[in-house]
Amino acid sequence: MTEGDRHEASTHSFLTCAAEVARLLDLEAAADVPEDRRARHLAGAARRPLLERATLSEEFFDALMAAAVYDPDPSFCRWFVEPALYAFGRRRVMTALLGYLRTGTTAEIAGARRAWDCAHLPLRTDRSPAYAPSGSRDPALDEVDDVVDQWLESSTTQQRDRNASGSHNQA
Repeated sequence: MTEGDRHEASTHSFLTCAAEVARLLDLEAAADVPEDRRARHLAGAARRPLLERATLSEEFFDALMAAAVYDPDPSFCRWFVEPALYAFGRRRVMTALLGYLRTGTTAEIAGARRAWDCAHLPLRTDRSPAYAPSGSRDPALDEVDDVVDQWLESSTTQQRDRNASGSHNQA
């Protein structure tokens, strides 16, 4: 597979993921937007409606995580991670990203690493109606020390394996 083919497959996957999020939000299709910009257009159209909702149904979770992981631009995967953090909690988001890190394809692992940085965003009561009127939420949603430890362990193991594989190939 050439670099161009990989980029096309990645773009297609991101388009599929962004289209699914837009479908769940009942957003209008972007048929008049050129295909090479359609995914970013759909992501942009979904950003505000996602953050404006106090809750998101369960079917949004996997769609948001896939869109975040397949988004090729680390500056924009936040558009999917942030509403997931508010609606489902940091623990669940980070656990899903850990799953991609452990069992994903090479592209999914790279996407999970990009999205992991966004999963550390500070949560603010004025940013989302997902908080109770008192400005509080269940702290268990955001307890992640053990998940962070697992991420670091998996990342270290993967790096060690890559280094061992690289030095083995050079021998």
